Amino acid sequence: MSFTQLEPPLPLTVLDKGDGYAVAVIDYGQEFDLLWVVALNDSGEIWCAPNPKVRMQGNWSMGRKRPALDEATKRAPARIAAMAG
Repeated sequence: MSFTQLEPPLPLTVLDKGDGYAVAVIDYGQEFDLLWVVALNDSGEIWCAPNPKVRMQGNWSMGRKRPALDEATKRAPARIAAMAG
């Protein structure tokens, strides 16, 4: 298991939760998804979001458009639907 603090934090979107900043990544090894420790902007909550539920936010200067959340969900593996419950 490894815990890596991100400096600087990365702006991410957690599907079904909203925008926030990833402050760390937890890696439990090859049998598990990476867990992103994300502080959400709107609620101030901190969540450990599994890798399939995390998306980079758009960045105009890098030419990366923000994906529509419904499109991102369609591209994600079927296990996301099971996780959303």
